[in-house]
Amino acid sequence: MNYQNLSHSDRYILLCCYFIFFVNGLYAMVFGAIIPLISTEYQLSDTMSGLLLSGHQMGNLIAGLVAGILPVYYGRKKSILFLSSFVMVGFLIMIVTGNPILLLSGFFFTGISRGSISNFNNKTVNDISHSDPAALNLLHSIFAIGALISPFLVIGTTNLFGHTGWKWVSGLMIVLILISQILFSRMDVEDTVEEKQTQNVKDYSFFKDRFFWNAVLILFFYLCAESVITGWLVKYFIDTNTLQVSQAQLISSLLWLAILLGRLFCVFYGSRFTKGNLITGISFGMTIFYFLLLNSTNLTMILISITGLGFSMGGIYPTAMTIAGASIKKHPMAMGWILIIGGIGAILMPTITGILSENMNIFAGIAAVVVAIILMFLSVLWYRFGNEKRIEKINR
Repeated sequence: MNYQNLSHSDRYILLCCYFIFFVNGLYAMVFGAIIPLISTEYQLSDTMSGLLLSGHQMGNLIAGLVAGILPVYYGRKKSILFLSSFVMVGFLIMIVTGNPILLLSGFFFTGISRGSISNFNNKTVNDISHSDPAALNLLHSIFAIGALISPFLVIGTTNLFGHTGWKWVSGLMIVLILISQILFSRMDVEDTVEEKQTQNVKDYSFFKDRFFWNAVLILFFYLCAESVITGWLVKYFIDTNTLQVSQAQLISSLLWLAILLGRLFCVFYGSRFTKGNLITGISFGMTIFYFLLLNSTNLTMILISITGLGFSMGGIYPTAMTIAGASIKKHPMAMGWILIIGGIGAILMPTITGILSENMNIFAGIAAVVVAIILMFLSVLWYRFGNEKRIEKINR
């Protein structure tokens, strides 16, 4: 894609999407840094903390469905303006009340906006760039930059305002989303209601496709692990007195920096490996580095294990998605079901971690992720030694 060849309107839309996705990464990943502070502020149990993270993931999952249906009836611009506004309500709830039910609603609302913005930006950038991989990779890299910066915001505001610093971060998120709302409103995107299809063309035959289920299993167990790693590690290091609060929050940024580097590595060097060798190597690395992390007690080993863990995690999701490429191409609904079933893992695991943490200890909750990672690795081996050659024969 040549940026200079785009119309003024398309260049504006593209730049706005990048800024908004940066904001999306900023607030989507701030919860790992502020959940310990919210828990202390409102005296929440570990089970409740896990439920809050699961509530965010539930909103993110539902948004994937709603954001695909609502534009059919109300148009793209009206839909994204409505759905992206939920995050402002969510952060406002967190600031003003510690009521568990309202907090759960607030986290759910932030998930609704996160998923909706992700859906809109991916589709819009894809359409404007004519599916240019560089444009989409840049979009997701900017999300990762926002994600790794967010803990620094929490640290900075905590140093300035003490234990209420996280509330100032929440207020900043509201302001940034309000700016995003203004940018959304000025985008010259098609806002006509799409014509509704009257003929039922649904085809669920992909449920019989072994490659579809192979991808689903890898993503389900990966998202189980990712949701806990990105949401619970800061609290784990703080509660076990392994690291100071500021150190634990910086670890979250290091994790996202490593994930970003892992994604870029797969983009530029992934083609040098077969798909099976690539996903086997990085999933094995994730397994090894997570075991190393659980056994790390000093800062040096934690830094090494977090860097290796994030780097390994970076390419698993996009690589796993390509395993079901034939099903997705032939059956458009297959993508939705992969995201739905995989997303259930991201919803369940933080709550399981919270329950184990409260009834046993936080190490038990974090260690439970080992089961998910091992099952993910076994699913990868199923592809590497059982399905890869079948795909090669199909593609010939």
